Amino acid sequence: MRIAILTFDGFNELDSFIALGMLNRLGAQGWKAEIASPTSHVTSMNGVTVQAQRSLEFANEADAVIFGSGIYTRAIAENSKLLDRLRLDPLRQLIGAQCSGTLLLARLGLIADLPACTDLTTKPWVVEAGVRVIDAPFHARGPIATAGGCLSAQYLAAWMMAKRAGLEATTQALHYVAPVGEKDAYVERLLGVVKPFLDS
Repeated sequence: MRIAILTFDGFNELDSFIALGMLNRLGAQGWKAEIASPTSHVTSMNGVTVQAQRSLEFANEADAVIFGSGIYTRAIAENSKLLDRLRLDPLRQLIGAQCSGTLLLARLGLIADLPACTDLTTKPWVVEAGVRVIDAPFHARGPIATAGGCLSAQYLAAWMMAKRAGLEATTQALHYVAPVGEKDAYVERLLGVVKPFLDS
């Protein structure tokens, strides 16, 4: 399972790195999540510069794609030259977006009439793009998922793991990353959010 975590200049570290760390807990099962960017290096909203592991086009061949958010997402959404580099296929791929990444899904025509989640700052832009935004941390239908709020990266990661690796493997991976003393409660709560969307 190859996963592209799309990460642009101005990215939110929580979006990209939480998903990256959680998804790679399934490395023994052949899972590999990587930072995919339009340039060789990208700098986060807090000044952390990272080297891309893959080009943006890796998203086109990956088995799953996550759109993170960032402070420049609105400008990226208007950059047709950049977005034209993406040729995603929901018939073959799982595709998720977090916060302002939902705006990019909308611009690519991947949300259609689905209700979507995003952060409070991005909500007006997503609504302007013709999407119905709901007040929820996570929503998915079929291969498309959206999440709202920086820490909702955990929901996107858990959903992808459960969809493709099954609940047993997902539970083990989540148990590993959960806070000590709260592991069972954390896993139960996280899976409680995503389970209703696994068969949709």
